Amino acid sequence: MKKYQIIFWVATVILILWEGVMPLSTVFFAPEYVNAGTKPLGYPDYFAYTLIICKVLGVIAISFPKIPGKLREWAYAGLTFNLIFAFISHAAVDKNIGFMLMPLVVLLILAVSYYYGNKIRKQQPDNDTQLKGVFGN
Repeated sequence: MKKYQIIFWVATVILILWEGVMPLSTVFFAPEYVNAGTKPLGYPDYFAYTLIICKVLGVIAISFPKIPGKLREWAYAGLTFNLIFAFISHAAVDKNIGFMLMPLVVLLILAVSYYYGNKIRKQQPDNDTQLKGVFGN
C-alpha cells in the first residue's frame, strides 16, 4: 500500500507541476508566452487560456482525495484528451518529434497516476459515502 501511494504521489506531483503550476506561472509571470505553444499550431489566442484553466482544474480534481470519484474520472479523461490532441496537433502541423513525444510522456505519467490512484482507492474503505448523492456515484 505504501509503495502504491509513493508511486501515485510522485506521478501526480509531476502532473501538478507540468500541467498545473507551469501553465499558471506562465500566465502570472510571462503572459507574453501564454500562447507560444498553441499559436504555431494555428489555434486562436483564447484557446491557450482555456487550456490553462482546464489543466489547472483537472490537476486540482485529481490531487485532492475528497473529490468525488466521477469528477476525478472526468478530470483524468479531460487531461487524457488534451494530451492525445496535443500529440495529434504536433504530428499534423509541425512534425517536430520532441513536441510529439512530450505529450505522450506526460500521458504515460498520467496513466501511472490513474492506475495507482485506483489501486489505492480500491484498498481503502469507501470514504465518499457522504458525497455519493452529489454526482450519482
